[in-house]
Amino acid sequence: MTTAALPLHPPSPAAPSHRAARAHAARPGWERPARLALLLATAVLLLWDLGASGYANSFYSAAVQAGGESWKAFFFGSSDAGNSITVDKPPAALWPMMLSVRLFGLGAWQILVPQALMGVGTTAVLYAAVRRQFGPVAALISGAVFALTPVAALMFRFNNPDALLTLLMTVTVYCVLRALDGAHTKWLVWAGVAVGFAFLTKTLQAFVILPPLALLYAVCAPTGLRRRLGQLLLSTLAMVVAGGWWVAIVELWPASSRPYIGGSQTNSFLELTLGYNGLGRINGEETGSVGGGGRTAAEGMAGGGGGGMNWGETGIDRLFSSNIGGQIGWLLPAALILLVAGLVVTWRARRATDSLEGMARAAFLAWGGALLITAVVFSFMQGIFHEYYTVALAPYIAALVGMGIAVLWEERGSRAASVTLSGTLALTSYWAFVLLGRSAEYVPWLRWLVLALGLGTALLLPFTARLGRRTALGVAAVGLGVALAGPLAYCLTTVNTPHAGSIVTAGPAVAGGRGGPGGMMRGFEMPGGAGMPGGGAAPQGMPRAPPPRAGPGGGQAPAAARPGGGQAPGGQAPAAPGPPTTAGAPGRAAARAVAPAEAAWAACSAGRRPAPRPRPRCAPTRTGTPGRRPPSARRTRRVTSWLPSSR
Repeated sequence: MTTAALPLHPPSPAAPSHRAARAHAARPGWERPARLALLLATAVLLLWDLGASGYANSFYSAAVQAGGESWKAFFFGSSDAGNSITVDKPPAALWPMMLSVRLFGLGAWQILVPQALMGVGTTAVLYAAVRRQFGPVAALISGAVFALTPVAALMFRFNNPDALLTLLMTVTVYCVLRALDGAHTKWLVWAGVAVGFAFLTKTLQAFVILPPLALLYAVCAPTGLRRRLGQLLLSTLAMVVAGGWWVAIVELWPASSRPYIGGSQTNSFLELTLGYNGLGRINGEETGSVGGGGRTAAEGMAGGGGGGMNWGETGIDRLFSSNIGGQIGWLLPAALILLVAGLVVTWRARRATDSLEGMARAAFLAWGGALLITAVVFSFMQGIFHEYYTVALAPYIAALVGMGIAVLWEERGSRAASVTLSGTLALTSYWAFVLLGRSAEYVPWLRWLVLALGLGTALLLPFTARLGRRTALGVAAVGLGVALAGPLAYCLTTVNTPHAGSIVTAGPAVAGGRGGPGGMMRGFEMPGGAGMPGGGAAPQGMPRAPPPRAGPGGGQAPAAARPGGGQAPGGQAPAAPGPPTTAGAPGRAAARAVAPAEAAWAACSAGRRPAPRPRPRCAPTRTGTPGRRPPSARRTRRVTSWLPSSR
């Protein structure tokens, strides 16, 4: 194979460099309308009937409500306006939603629209990154693949931190590629800033893609070794500043006047970062977690401490399993094949990225390295692992698919390239047939249509070089449509189904999976009493967050700690939100049981201690285990003295 036909903008004779050639290259007239159509279609997909999910994950919605009322809760990411405890993550992902609530009031749309806009932004950044080296067609394919990834359609319509994390990781790869194209210090520093804010979104997961990107820049940047290392140090400094300022303030703030760090055992954000949200996710040793991975449910229950829930079997096939394959795996085999093919086509390029082919190879290495290291971590992590974590893989897969198709299409005159394209489509069609078959009652005719059209189109692809241009493009369009038919169906099902709870999945229910569109964790209680996304029992001496109060205008506020679980059967959001209920106490009994808690929440949010009620059963104040510093006794009395006992 040669690299002369790569779908890159060829340098003009008068241009001093390939970068100048790209800057002056004429854009096709259809590109701007096509790009706008892509972004508009993505926005419609993510905004369609967005309010049906209500407050979605009430654990984070309660924190958003608190941040809309208290600037202190805004800064710390507190679960309640009284600032008794924070969520178990840094607050960066909450800040856009909190600002939206402050500007437009509390409601489902005000909370979820910022998440949807992040999805549109991720599509735009991905388009820009792929277009620079591979042209508008590859960029459009990448954008469409990303937008139609089922787990992306789910998480950019939900209020978990993964939406902002995915956007920032995509921005990071884009900035690194811009830095490689001319050894620009500015872009490498911006990459460090993006990683820093990603750390304030989901702590150590932000660092997963750093090793391949740093190694790529250290080896391939077109400048001297000393300057390369200096640029990497500046980028590291920018990352530390962007991600460390909030950590420093929290750690230096007197513990007696700030909320308890949710999810931690010692009221320390550093302990939370390195333990429960850090190495504990890798080795499964998560103090306070409700479960560990790589074990059976019986072993989790018997193991004590970390047991109680099974996060699935670990291994190289984890991302293709029953409950995860339909979320992210549709084009994962194709992305891996096209990564190898792209590296083969560009292998003879110079090491430095001061050539067209060198930058194309660097792009494959950047997106491919990010995909491989993230996939390996997800496949073998033994701690808490949810299906929706895989949204982090979506932009990497989308970029590789778009770039790989563009490169092999330009090389289709070569037998090896055309056979690779054909085999990739055939494998993708068969894998879609398998994934669609995991839900036997879900559009049964679609799997056979995808298989038949996919195999038929794959047989024609090796002959496209001999066909006319229009015929060849028609065959390619059919092949791309077949590859995206399964993900599109899952996306439409996801968009048309409300989602609520702490664990949600895209698409229909599948055999061997956790269930369809809803969440899980009914009846589990988070540290601080706020419906947990993977946390466990509260450490001794930690105050419990009060239940939510009624929202503005008489609507029901996010149910962070409402009795009875706060989630409809199957994980779907209830058709019409009603007052919280106590399990087993229907009608007036439920209202009598919940009313004191709602009054307590309202009193706490107003900054006053609630009026005592007759014969209260108070939760005992515990002093913590030896060797651990308990929360302030004064704050513990203020928060827990009026809470009903959990006995």
